[in-house]
Amino acid sequence: MPNSLESLVNLLESYRGRDKVIRILCYGSLLAGGIVSRRGSGSSQLGNRLLLFSSRLSDCRTVLRLFDDLSMFAYTWSYGLGVSEEDAGVRWICVINNLADQLYYPLEHIAWAADARLIGVKSARWWTLSTLMWAVSLLMNILRSVRVILLLRKKLRKNGRTNQRKGSLSEAGVSRSTEVQQQVHSEVLSILSSMADLSNAIHWLPPGFLWSSRFPHWLVGLLGTVSSLIGLYQTYSGGGANG
Repeated sequence: MPNSLESLVNLLESYRGRDKVIRILCYGSLLAGGIVSRRGSGSSQLGNRLLLFSSRLSDCRTVLRLFDDLSMFAYTWSYGLGVSEEDAGVRWICVINNLADQLYYPLEHIAWAADARLIGVKSARWWTLSTLMWAVSLLMNILRSVRVILLLRKKLRKNGRTNQRKGSLSEAGVSRSTEVQQQVHSEVLSILSSMADLSNAIHWLPPGFLWSSRFPHWLVGLLGTVSSLIGLYQTYSGGGANG
């Protein structure tokens, strides 16, 4: 089996990997459907089918997230108050981030159950609350990455001054500098991904807040596709990814 096909099979066999593929297809279809729909009435049928396909994939991801609470709780519990973190700023940003993520899932579940008429409440308020928690989580991701980049650059400057005093750069020093630069690159990608998702999260909030409800389908799809591709790249490069 070719390596590329084997990698795709391995990706699809894992829950997180399959979710990433579905996410790319969901936003990619939304992007394509939005572009096709703008070309004129002759393309509206294809555009509507692509938008419907995107909507069904989004519903699929929502159903699959019904089973994410326990894994999220296990992660939140293991992290706790982040006493192992060296930096207090990163620590408390992560604590708030975990809290927002933990609240996001049950809020979304209630909204989904309301839409499915399993419970007798209106779903709009719960969708708004879950989207708000997602936005808070993304904002915390951005702040954490910015803080980490500042700390990493401080470490690079410190290593540079140490090497200047020694008058030479050892192999270990080169390796450490390269590793830190790779970490900075990964955090920059995380910021770009979170900013794209945050833009969409604000769009999905009720009208009247910033640019909420103002994005066309193609722009939502473009931002989501960019974020999804960054996440997939980080997974393959070993740099981690956002959910």
